[in-house]
Amino acid sequence: MSYLKSGIAMAAALAFVAGAAIAADKKPAETEKCYGVAKAGQNDCKAGAGTTCAGTSKVDYDGKAFKQVPKGTCLAIKTPTGHGSLIPKA
Repeated sequence: MSYLKSGIAMAAALAFVAGAAIAADKKPAETEKCYGVAKAGQNDCKAGAGTTCAGTSKVDYDGKAFKQVPKGTCLAIKTPTGHGSLIPKA
């Protein structure tokens, strides 16, 4: 019976180590700042005049507030006020 428990413990340990190695090989996804797509209070840091950092925008889709999005997707994001922008909107 103790062999069975030892075998199970060894298998669990190997699975954990293998999972950690796979996770370490994954690179973080590249992102870009996308302006005008964040809802009020959901922007990422440094949103422009009148805001200081993450979660401080007061208006939905503020053109000065950005959200980090997967690289290459910003311009395809459509909001009620238009598409996302790679530069701040006036």
